Amino acid sequence: MNVNDIVGFLGVFFLLLAFLFNLAGVLKLNSAGYLLLNFSGSGLACLASVLLHYMPFIILEGLWAIVSLFTLVKLFKRS
Repeated sequence: MNVNDIVGFLGVFFLLLAFLFNLAGVLKLNSAGYLLLNFSGSGLACLASVLLHYMPFIILEGLWAIVSLFTLVKLFKRS
């Protein structure tokens, strides 16, 4: 297992954890915890895609990270 694999697995783990916590009712879609898991997961998955030079997932995960960060900033501004 190399660095790309570890970074990618961590990213996917965080994304799936956010999804499962939401389904279980532990985290709401607009909660800071959910958004942080999505931001960190998509950011790590994007980094792994950059390391692999795989443009489709760089775009997907990069946009996912940007949207998660934007929503997280909006949440903290409201608080």
